[in-house]
Amino acid sequence: MRRFINRVHDGALALAAAFFAAIAVLVLVQIAGRLIDRAARALDMAPPGLTIPSLAEIGGFLFISAVFLGMAGTLRAGGHVRVTLLIGAMPPGPARWLGALVAAGGTALAAFATWSSLLQTWDSYAFGTVSFGMVKVPLWWPQGAMTLGLGLLALALVQATWQLIMGHQPDFDLAETEMAETGREEPR
Repeated sequence: MRRFINRVHDGALALAAAFFAAIAVLVLVQIAGRLIDRAARALDMAPPGLTIPSLAEIGGFLFISAVFLGMAGTLRAGGHVRVTLLIGAMPPGPARWLGALVAAGGTALAAFATWSSLLQTWDSYAFGTVSFGMVKVPLWWPQGAMTLGLGLLALALVQATWQLIMGHQPDFDLAETEMAETGREEPR
């Protein structure tokens, strides 16, 4: 089961990376279109008017989707900022239980955020809400990606809570330990 969950997180990270790449491609195409228009004007030609309508809005939707889809995998890889000053000063047993309590609190917050986001996504779908830009994007698409990302984060926090309760080192601790041992400063 753990391998399946890790594969789901890896898939969400890959999708998040694809969304970031799509943003880069869209921006590069827009820049190229502007350069072509300027070059045409400089040569006294009619500019072709190459633009991507609603680029800022679509880029924002892709960005939000990428960020939320990447949260669970980033947690698992030890990439989130955690303050371990108190836990690091405690004996191992109480530190583990405090970590489990914090992870359980994070699970509750992520579950609430997932539920709230799911309700908003459902409303957008049910009422056919679309964006205001030139390109009418159904709002449930980016909201659905956000909800999925929050759900995956809640699942990752459940997994971390369970690992701590069972006396195992959670994935983010393993990743941080590996980073410290190998001298890397960034998660893989």
